[in-house]
Amino acid sequence: MKLAGSRIRVIGAVVLVATLAACGGSDRPRTGGFFGGEEIPLENFSARQIFERGEYELNRNRPSDAAFYFAEIERLYPYSDWAKRALIMQAYAYHEDEDYPNSRSSAQRFIDFYPDDDDAAYAQYLLALSYYDQIDEVGRDQGLTFQALQSLRDVIERYPDSDYARSAILKFDLAFDHLAAKEMEIGRYYLRRDHYTAAINRFRVVVEDFQTTSHTPEALHRLVEAYLSLGLVAEAQTAGAILGYNYQSTDWYQDSYKMLTGRGLKLEATGDNWLSQIYRQTVQGRWL
Repeated sequence: MKLAGSRIRVIGAVVLVATLAACGGSDRPRTGGFFGGEEIPLENFSARQIFERGEYELNRNRPSDAAFYFAEIERLYPYSDWAKRALIMQAYAYHEDEDYPNSRSSAQRFIDFYPDDDDAAYAQYLLALSYYDQIDEVGRDQGLTFQALQSLRDVIERYPDSDYARSAILKFDLAFDHLAAKEMEIGRYYLRRDHYTAAINRFRVVVEDFQTTSHTPEALHRLVEAYLSLGLVAEAQTAGAILGYNYQSTDWYQDSYKMLTGRGLKLEATGDNWLSQIYRQTVQGRWL
């Protein structure tokens, strides 16, 4: 008898999914499907049944349709536990569909409505991803990168013990590196056109604000180039000294070494300039 009952439940589940999926086609159905020749409104289905339809659409790689069904649970059963579950799934489905504004909106609503829920950390992570996943080219506007950094920081600070904090830290570092890359790209542009002061301003930003990124050695070498071109020997030597102390194994150090020594100059901190202050702090450990 138990086996028979189990079979009945399985058959019932299959029939339910078939009924909900019966509309098919390329247009999203506004009803649950057809059964016995009659169209069945979604209102006739339970929250769980509609939720399972949303999962079904996700499984067949139709995230836009899945998001619709999850949203319908919010509309039809706004105060139920299924509505809460559907809201986080809605954010996920929109993200899978690359509909980042709606994913962000759904994730933010979840955080606002359920700040203490176990899935709040995931909602915050999805919100951050809605910015991060749009960072693709160095040449694009960096507003999204700044927003991604702030949202990733929220994940790290608000949910440090969550499963998403470690991934957020990694993505934060990559986004931070992305901003430095943008400064380097602009600096190189100015340097190629002999706009040395403008180039120096960009490389200085990298050295001062992005010194933990992979672009700092090149930025120091470009400062050596630019300062030598302007005849500012003390600044060039100091940039070379920092490069030699922190990044002696890089090709950038070798290039700067040849450039400076080829002019009879040493790689040493000299003069009183902003790079001398960097040298005192990073090499000598003197902050005053």
